[in-house]
Amino acid sequence: MAGDTRLDNEALIDDLRDVLTDTEAMLKEVQSDTSEQAAAVREKVMANLRSAKTKLLEAERLVAEKTKAAAKATDEYVHEHPWQAVGIAAGVGFLLGLLVSRR
Repeated sequence: MAGDTRLDNEALIDDLRDVLTDTEAMLKEVQSDTSEQAAAVREKVMANLRSAKTKLLEAERLVAEKTKAAAKATDEYVHEHPWQAVGIAAGVGFLLGLLVSRR
């Protein structure tokens, strides 16, 4: 499941890159053109931008869901294993302290 989500996120990012690349190319084509063809290209650009916005909103929603799920899992773990959580936190704090003191 986690691997599928990662692949979905990578596909989403690739789609967004494609949209942005296409949009840049279209804008260069119609930069100074006032013909009907240019108007059609500008409309296509706007459609691409709407598509990118929709995909970004979806990515934002997915990230928020994952964050909530991770927070819930962490909260449940801490409530089920409080002393292990304290030990892990102390270990991480100790390691961070060592890293900071070396600099």
